[in-house]
Amino acid sequence: MNKRVKEDEIYLKQLGQRIKTIRKEKGIKQVDLGYICDLDKSNMNRIEAGNTNPSVLLLRKISSELGISLSELLNF
Repeated sequence: MNKRVKEDEIYLKQLGQRIKTIRKEKGIKQVDLGYICDLDKSNMNRIEAGNTNPSVLLLRKISSELGISLSELLNF
């Protein structure tokens, strides 16, 4: 596996963990955040697990629903 691909995978895992941590701190269930963002539970789970690369627009929507800025979401 190419080094860049591995770094991207690590980044997506860190991003997913960041979303999960903030969501839990705010007391929001995964299914509820997914619903608000027009995602089903499996897609929200894939994002939090780092198994998908969400669009910047989706990340903006997630950060807005978590009550933080996009830059705060990406600050890890």
